[in-house]
Amino acid sequence: MESFCRTPLLHSLLLSVLSLAASFTPNISYYIDCGTTSDTLVSGFSPRTFKADDNSNLLSAKSSSSLSNPNNSFTGSLYSTARVSTSNFKYSFTMVTNSSNVLRLHFLPFSYQSYNLSTAKFSVTALNSYILINFIVTETASPTIKEFFLWTDSSDLVVEFIAQNNSLAFVSAIEAFTAPPNFLDGQVPYSIGNAQLNGDLVKQVLETVYRVNMPGTLIIPQNDTLWRTWVIDDPYIFNSAASQNQTVSTQLQYNPPEGSSEEIAPQTVYNTARIINTTTDQFSSNPGFNINVTWSFKVNSGYHYLIRLHFCDIISKTNRLDTGLVFTVYIMDYLALPNGVKPTDYTTYASEPFYLDFITPVTSAQNINVSISLDKIRSSLKNALLNGLEIMKVNNLSLSGTTNNSRDKHSRAIILGASVGGAIVLALILSCLVLVLCKKRQKKPAPDVKETQVMWSPMTGVVNSSVDTSSKSGGLTTIGASPRVDLGLLISFNHIKMATNNFDEKNIIGVGGFGKVYKGVLNNGTEVAVKRASSRSNQGLPEFQTEIEVLSQIRHRHLVSLIGYCDERSEMILVYEFMEKGSLRNYLYGTDLPSGPSLSWKQRLEICIEAAKGLHYLHTGYSQTIIHRDVKSTNILLGEGFVAKVSDFGLSKLGASIGETHVSTAVKGTFGYLDPEYFKTQKLTDKSDVYSFGVTLLEVLTARPVIDQTLPREEINLAEWAMLCQTRGQLEKIVDPTLVGKINENSLRKFWDIVEKCLKDYGMDRPAIGDVLWNLEYCLQLQETEVRREPYEDSGTSVAHFPEVPVVRRMPSSVVSHETGTSGDQSQSDIANSNVFSQLISKEGR
Repeated sequence: MESFCRTPLLHSLLLSVLSLAASFTPNISYYIDCGTTSDTLVSGFSPRTFKADDNSNLLSAKSSSSLSNPNNSFTGSLYSTARVSTSNFKYSFTMVTNSSNVLRLHFLPFSYQSYNLSTAKFSVTALNSYILINFIVTETASPTIKEFFLWTDSSDLVVEFIAQNNSLAFVSAIEAFTAPPNFLDGQVPYSIGNAQLNGDLVKQVLETVYRVNMPGTLIIPQNDTLWRTWVIDDPYIFNSAASQNQTVSTQLQYNPPEGSSEEIAPQTVYNTARIINTTTDQFSSNPGFNINVTWSFKVNSGYHYLIRLHFCDIISKTNRLDTGLVFTVYIMDYLALPNGVKPTDYTTYASEPFYLDFITPVTSAQNINVSISLDKIRSSLKNALLNGLEIMKVNNLSLSGTTNNSRDKHSRAIILGASVGGAIVLALILSCLVLVLCKKRQKKPAPDVKETQVMWSPMTGVVNSSVDTSSKSGGLTTIGASPRVDLGLLISFNHIKMATNNFDEKNIIGVGGFGKVYKGVLNNGTEVAVKRASSRSNQGLPEFQTEIEVLSQIRHRHLVSLIGYCDERSEMILVYEFMEKGSLRNYLYGTDLPSGPSLSWKQRLEICIEAAKGLHYLHTGYSQTIIHRDVKSTNILLGEGFVAKVSDFGLSKLGASIGETHVSTAVKGTFGYLDPEYFKTQKLTDKSDVYSFGVTLLEVLTARPVIDQTLPREEINLAEWAMLCQTRGQLEKIVDPTLVGKINENSLRKFWDIVEKCLKDYGMDRPAIGDVLWNLEYCLQLQETEVRREPYEDSGTSVAHFPEVPVVRRMPSSVVSHETGTSGDQSQSDIANSNVFSQLISKEGR
């Protein structure tokens, strides 16, 4: 069995001399062409012969069918046939005991007579664990390849295909072979965001999600040392102008097992790199200059992910004494390594490839973001690089703490019996321990360990008004004294449990980066939203403290009110007023879009105006500017009558003091909404909120996500796509189809003018949020009243296909009435009701 389809050793040696990539010969390997009666030769650096499954004893359930692909372009390839069945069928492979193995499943759906493989719905198990559940392969021109890494305790590897709901199961080809030595057990992954890896990484069930070559060309299996596909990074990079490509043609020096090997990644990956686009002039003219290069990858929530970053220093001098390059890496907004990445710490030779592994949880619907940035303090060479990246989902390590295993009935019975027996024994042991502890407690009182152990530092006793800026959470400077000063906000944990019916899952109304949000009812009948921090949350004490300190000192009808908080028993819980309609995003797009008519243009403008009023108060109504730092449609909540309120102040930060222009801080926020100037320079101003609000306005106009990787490349980023449409004179393409023909063209033209100004590259070119608010009110009036142009009026804005909007002059800003209090309810002179913001100095004005 071991000799089944093994590449001849002599052939491999010759190819290693003739090719740039050395071939890999597994100890055990199976290459199966499914549904065919003849073998198929796949060419490349290391040619392989895929055996026909009809002629082997690997396939069980001979009742399955062999189908031929009618598409002549696939004749003679792995995808010219497929193994198909309406019932279960499986392949059995004999592997090496206690070994890591690679399993690749190839799928290419096609239609043949009454069979349509693109509608097939099936699951796949390996080692009695589900690796694919209710899997559907959409019909595309190229095949779908699913790759897994599996540990075999015994020599048996059984892969079973299970048709679902009277559908079909099929497979085009299978690869199963032993993984290279040290492929997954070469190093212990660094933990990101409270990641908890149970056991050795090599013994987890891993599924490859992304494999990216930065910024080189596409690498196909025939040109890879392990027959993999490496895609280009263009669809995933944010602001590619911040980077440049670096390529070398020299032979690289691998150094396994300490470093990388050609099986870990080929030289084609390591001899190209994405580096930061910087010049010495930028630092001489602006010593505080900083810039990041970021990639974003969409993943499923509820799992841990292994992130493997590939590095090879091809930008420093070849002299090993030159140790000047040090740079930082961020993963999911966390500083991945406290001391940064210094290539000479991981290598022995010049131009030596190495890789670093990280494990991170993904708790909610979000992307995995990876950034490289400068380290201007420790690095004499001010740059950073990344050569390649792989992301693998840890399939049997979900965040719920359960494994994704499914045993047969006999195995389940054994496990159940063992569990029951173990539970009984455990109960007896616990009973004895309780008796012992009770006796000890009678002799000498001692605190309950469960009550005193904390996952985060409790708020009790905190008197400082700032958080250590070196913390992973971004070093937020909070706004006043400890929230303990306002004892009226404290709510006991028992009261919160009662309000949420002991955190009943039925009461969950949302899940975010901080944790789950429950609907609750307090003793006095007040409906509340209860946000409870998860132990695996990417946010922690600084965000918790900031939220309390911001909301305990400000009040505004368009800012969500904080009812109270709890920090007992290692809990971090925030209690807000209940906003019955949820987030603005829910009414724009997504799978949870409420039934009924969509929001009208007038309703959308009113929501934007009210959100702008809340932001305007943050920027001007407090003694010092408060920058929200995470303005987006999910943080604009809607209550009764669609009243809008800005929420989620965990990332908020005080603005610049008098005499200063900005606040220097680590970049925090949400990908797609981030101010590019803040992203590049790490200099935060209130104009960063204006940029994010501009992106939110685009969401309102288009009713689509700000980042959608399912769209063509030029349409992925909403802001970039909208600007591109504007330059092409095709702005009508971005408007929500439900609004077509229902928007006054003057209103639409003015709205775009606002968006365009908010999205300027530099903050100094953007309007203040007060100006944005005033212009939005003007948009609303244009929608409600057709304004006629005066002969002498003109407009300085040019937007394709939209008629001119009349020039409007407003009263001097000195007449604008601002709120002055920092606590309690807003004053009667609330800017939200000021007529100044809707007064038009023209014949058609209000």
